[in-house]
Amino acid sequence: MRLRRHQEEIDRLCRAIAAGAAGVTDILAAVTPGGGKSALPVIAAARLLSVVPPGRKTPLVERICWVVPRDTLRRQAEEAFVDPAWRRFLGHGHAVRAADNGPDPCRGLAGYVTTYQAIAAAPDLHLAEFNRHRYLLCIDELHHLPGLSELDAAAAAAEDTAWSRALLPLLETAGLRLLMTGTLERCDRRPILWLTYRADRWARRQRRVDLTAPGWAVVGYSRKAALAEQAIVPIRFGALDGKAEWLFRGDRCEADSFGAAGERLRPMLFTALRTGYAKDLLRRAFQDCREHRARRRAALGLAPRETARGLGKLLVVAPDQVTARAYTELLRLWLPGDAVALAISEERDAVERIARFRLRPQPSVLVTVGMAYEGMDAPEISHVACLTQIRSTPWLEQMVARATRFDPHGGAYEEQRAVIYHPDDPLFRLFRRAIESDQAGRARARPTPGQDELPFSGIHAEDDPFRSPPLEPLRSEATELVFQTVHPRDRAHAGRAGEAAGDLPETPSQAEQRLRRQVGLLVAAQVIEDVEAGLIGQPWGYHAYNAVLKRVLGKPRAAMSLAELEAMIGWLERNRVSEHLHLIRDDPRYQWTARERRRSAVRASARPGAGRGRRVPFLPSGLGAGPARE
Repeated sequence: MRLRRHQEEIDRLCRAIAAGAAGVTDILAAVTPGGGKSALPVIAAARLLSVVPPGRKTPLVERICWVVPRDTLRRQAEEAFVDPAWRRFLGHGHAVRAADNGPDPCRGLAGYVTTYQAIAAAPDLHLAEFNRHRYLLCIDELHHLPGLSELDAAAAAAEDTAWSRALLPLLETAGLRLLMTGTLERCDRRPILWLTYRADRWARRQRRVDLTAPGWAVVGYSRKAALAEQAIVPIRFGALDGKAEWLFRGDRCEADSFGAAGERLRPMLFTALRTGYAKDLLRRAFQDCREHRARRRAALGLAPRETARGLGKLLVVAPDQVTARAYTELLRLWLPGDAVALAISEERDAVERIARFRLRPQPSVLVTVGMAYEGMDAPEISHVACLTQIRSTPWLEQMVARATRFDPHGGAYEEQRAVIYHPDDPLFRLFRRAIESDQAGRARARPTPGQDELPFSGIHAEDDPFRSPPLEPLRSEATELVFQTVHPRDRAHAGRAGEAAGDLPETPSQAEQRLRRQVGLLVAAQVIEDVEAGLIGQPWGYHAYNAVLKRVLGKPRAAMSLAELEAMIGWLERNRVSEHLHLIRDDPRYQWTARERRRSAVRASARPGAGRGRRVPFLPSGLGAGPARE
């Protein structure tokens, strides 16, 4: 295992800080999407946590807080810390847990992972934790946080502004800050929180990030450098043209190609993504991925139903959740079984579906809208069907980066490509030219006004919600497909990338869930045994036993650390909860429940036709004073 260039720089920088290098309080890591940012907090924690620099009496940082933009990324952060390869290489034993807004987020571990949304929901809780301990604050995808300005009243109520207001006190309190991003520009042109800016002398009314500000250390990792080190793979764009027809306020409109659509590009794209063109693009991407998987299966010598890692997977990015469901149903006709997964916010187990897609051979197709486009580490993704209307360059970079990671199970580096199927519209061509500029090491051209807007944001906006929408898609179809592979300009590569990694060990959150389930099974088993022995009534026994456990051990199991959960399991294996029911004897909640249940049982037994000899549930009088039948 070896470190990438930016990882080596972070490692050297953290070692210098641990050795007493003064003046560095903020580390900015500007790393191209797919370049491996998730290892940077692990490196920083391994070198800095609980280390006392020369000249200090206390550690610079005692714990780590890693803030991610999406709940789906919290598990990846946990996995990064328990990855055995990183543990061996860095020689660390730290672990972090995916915390909610409960008390003591670390639970005896080295730190915790949370989200922007969680901090905004309970800012005082996290600030109190930062005041108790000196934290290394790691913020992932910093560009999501806009700078705060009292003059910008229009954006004061925006969600990302609320995130910035909640995170600003943590930034001010933290002992050291590691700020990570794949881009130093926001789509709305607003400044990014905590970064310092200077005026651009070459362009009026433009500001650039000041990379020489005092106290800052800046580490960069461009797409060109990532390709040179074989950290990411080249991209092959499949640009599919098409034609579409739609009704707009009763008038029939049409366009024969995306390039000729002009001002009708947005309604044309809206129509194409919801009619026949989308089916054509989806089928081409699906067939290409299927052929790629067949070649990989033949190379590995797999049997027809045998599964393995490294075959390649397809990621489908839909324009909205309704359309995502339609795409999923279509794909399941082509690929039956559980090989197609849908991950949208309306699905209750979307996080688990994304985790299975990342870590297991099946499913091989994932349909999403926004949950899995940013930060998801799934190197097996080889194909992306870009069926979204968003044309923001940073957004598209994140989406494309899901397929540019080198897959250690996917064969030789020279054989791997990220294949992106997309509409051949002018805005996507601008994005493709930006990728070419990055790989050549040239400066990007400034985006044209309106390029980063979200098309169709007001296409259904009407004062009367019962009126029909002004745009009605009629039909569309794909026409010409053109492939273009974006190769690196400099083909001097520096060694092989990574080593194969097996299944990762259990993360702290997974261990907590396992132990809580084990406690629940032990409690339920005691309830059943005591009911059969005539000690307590079945309808309310489980909840009463949980209340007893809470009083015996002093806290609910949802707030317990791993060690405390293991101690609770040991207690349950040695003791009977029924011997401690007197602890809730005076609790009015259980007295009222007992009375109501007894009355209900009496009324049920007094009904005409009630079966003779049927046992009436009962509850011990006073919860532990001996059985008392009605």
